[in-house]
Amino acid sequence: MRRILLVSLLAAAKCFATPDDAPQMNSVSAKVAKPGDVIDISGLGLSNKAVDEVYLTDHKFDMKVKLVEQSDKTIRFRVPPFAKPGRVQLLLLTKGDEPKLLEEPLYIVIEEATTEVGQVTTPPAAAPSTRDAAPPAKPEQRDKQQ
Repeated sequence: MRRILLVSLLAAAKCFATPDDAPQMNSVSAKVAKPGDVIDISGLGLSNKAVDEVYLTDHKFDMKVKLVEQSDKTIRFRVPPFAKPGRVQLLLLTKGDEPKLLEEPLYIVIEEATTEVGQVTTPPAAAPSTRDAAPPAKPEQRDKQQ
């Protein structure tokens, strides 16, 4: 009788236990980013055996990001160049027989990409060439000017 009760309790506990290998994203290296920036995510179970793809989502459009580096505790990705300004949430696709999309409790604010304009320098003025110079005045015109 005790054995049956013990087996039943263990089976019930297993039903309510969360899987140890579920990927978890705990922190992000930047709260604000621009298209092209590289972002680091820290967490657990983030290896390429567990995480297939990472997305930024505004819940209307999911942008797949390019993974630059991936290990069990970190994922490094580049913000897509077409990312629109606004607040986005991290979303990941797991690997396995039944892949799942997991919304992570991490957000990034995408700022508008700006083009930096450097100072423009003008080369020094060159001496005018003889063909660009005005033709010499005719003797009659010189007399009138004096």
